[in-house]
Amino acid sequence: MLKRCIRAENRKLHTSPIWLLFLILPLISAGYGTFNYLQNLEILTDGWYSLWTQHTLFYSLLFFPALVSAYAAYLWRLEHMGHNWNLIMAAPVPPFTLFLAKLFVVVKLMCFTQVFVYLLYLVCGRLFAGFPGWPPAETLVFMLRGLVGGLAVAALQLLLAMLVRSFAVPVFLGLVGGIAGMLLAAKGYALLWPYCLMQQGMNSNRSEDMLAGRLPLFFLACGVWLLVIGLTARLLLEKRDVKA
Repeated sequence: MLKRCIRAENRKLHTSPIWLLFLILPLISAGYGTFNYLQNLEILTDGWYSLWTQHTLFYSLLFFPALVSAYAAYLWRLEHMGHNWNLIMAAPVPPFTLFLAKLFVVVKLMCFTQVFVYLLYLVCGRLFAGFPGWPPAETLVFMLRGLVGGLAVAALQLLLAMLVRSFAVPVFLGLVGGIAGMLLAAKGYALLWPYCLMQQGMNSNRSEDMLAGRLPLFFLACGVWLLVIGLTARLLLEKRDVKA
């Protein structure tokens, strides 16, 4: 049942305008990060690590939430048209299965996005920053950790897109969440806010590992947020209809 729902969600991506955002936003983020690095060579002296912080800081807090919000809103768009919610509630498929299928597809898009962001980082480092060799292996670990941290953002944005019929409002809320994450991370509350988890996992603030000695807490925070958001979505879908 879940597999069929995932196939149906995947069909929505064929010739979708979402792919344009997938290309443009990481390119803007990479261009801004490379430019900022080249303009501050006197203080950014850690080579590949410094370039990584510049590429991922605004990506993890602004561009990534915007992208995931757009992915989620687009996948709920069809259900919000006309009277399609009535069809969902009457379908022989548990409504939460539909949510899980959409989450699977958003996570797949997140994986593609992370790989694209890393390739841009590699290309910019070699061509524009002139670094020899390859990026440190730790940056691959940071990328994978960022994917784990992004799961809570994906689930939350799917929940918001489910509750709000507008395409733009969930995207705006994602940006607000990212901006709030900047403030909370600066205050030391990064693990208490889902939009901070991506930044923490990506190690976007500094060259040394921000999660050194705190990895169990990081994974616990990711798991708790994912569980709470998933249970909330299930309760809303199975106990009552969703209204915009």
